[in-house]
Amino acid sequence: MTATTEGLHHVTAIAGDPQKNIDFYIRGLGLRLVKKTVNFDDPGTYHLYYGDESGRPGTLMTFFPWRGIQPGRIGAGQSTSTAFSVPAGSLGWWVDHFASVGAQARITSTSSSEERLLVHDPDGLQIELVATHEHDPRDPWDSASVPAEHAIRGQHSSVLTVRDAESTIGLMVNDLGMRIVEEEGNRTRLAAGDGMPGALVDVHASTLAPTGLTAGGTVHHIAFRVPDQATQQQWRDELASKGHRVTEILDRQYFTSIYFREPGGVLFEIATDTPGFAIDEPLLELGRSLKLPPWLEPSREQIERAVIPVQLPEENNPEVAA
Repeated sequence: MTATTEGLHHVTAIAGDPQKNIDFYIRGLGLRLVKKTVNFDDPGTYHLYYGDESGRPGTLMTFFPWRGIQPGRIGAGQSTSTAFSVPAGSLGWWVDHFASVGAQARITSTSSSEERLLVHDPDGLQIELVATHEHDPRDPWDSASVPAEHAIRGQHSSVLTVRDAESTIGLMVNDLGMRIVEEEGNRTRLAAGDGMPGALVDVHASTLAPTGLTAGGTVHHIAFRVPDQATQQQWRDELASKGHRVTEILDRQYFTSIYFREPGGVLFEIATDTPGFAIDEPLLELGRSLKLPPWLEPSREQIERAVIPVQLPEENNPEVAA
C-alpha cells in the first residue's frame, strides 16, 4: 500500500427520534452538534454531526434519524460498539452524570491499561467511554454539560464483530496500512498512524453472534481518515485494482467519500479531512441552521416541511444563544 490512514474520521449510526438524539449527545455526552443537514441520498431525513468545537476528524459521531424506525439487531458484520476517549479517573463522574440524565451506565472493565464504561443511547446503540493513563492531547469541547476535566477528547476506537477475523484483519493491514498491536483471545487490536486514541480498531471474532440487522440503534458505517482528495483517489485506484467494489468519489460537502465493504460485511468509508464544517456557517454558530448543499437548495422549502422540527440546547452555541 502506498496510501494509509491516520485513523478514524467518523462513525455513522441510525437513530429514531432526532430530538432525543440531540439531547443525549449534547447534554449526555457533552458533544457539540457541528452540522445539521440532511441525508444527501434521502433528503427527507436529517444527517446530524457531533464532535468537538469545530468537528475535527477523529472526534465525529453522526446519525441518520428516522422517527418510528424499527430497532435493529447488533451482531456480526457490523461495528458493534463505538468508544470515546476520556481522561483517566473520570468514569465515576460519568456514572453519576448519566444517572442525572436518565441513562444507566456501568463500568465494565478496570484493567491496568484502560477502564471502560458502557452506556446505551436512546435507541440502544452501544457507546463506551475509555479512560487510559496515556495522555490524549486533543482539547475537549467546552460544554456546559460536562466539565473539561472529564470531557470526551474524541473517538477512541471501534469494535468490528465478524465471523472470519483473518480476512478482515488482512484487509486492514494490507489495504488500509494498519498494524496489529495487541491480541487477546478472540479480539485483535489494530492501530493506524501514531496508535493514539482515535486511531484504533478492535476486531472481535465470533461464530456465535447473530447476524447484524442494520436499523435503529446500530452503526451504519465507519469512516477512516485521508488528508485530501488526491490521496483518496490514489487509494480508490489501489482498492479497485485489488478487486474491491469501491464507489466513485462522492461529494459530502464537508468532505469527499468513497465506500466499500470489507470481507466481514462491515461498510467502510474513506473520508477526507478537508474542507471541514466551517465552510457554510461561522464557527460560533455551527449546528444552528439547517444547511443544504447547493444541489439541494432549490428544494429547501420541501425539505424543511419534510424534516421533524427540533430544538437545539443553548449550550451548543453559548456565545450566541441569546
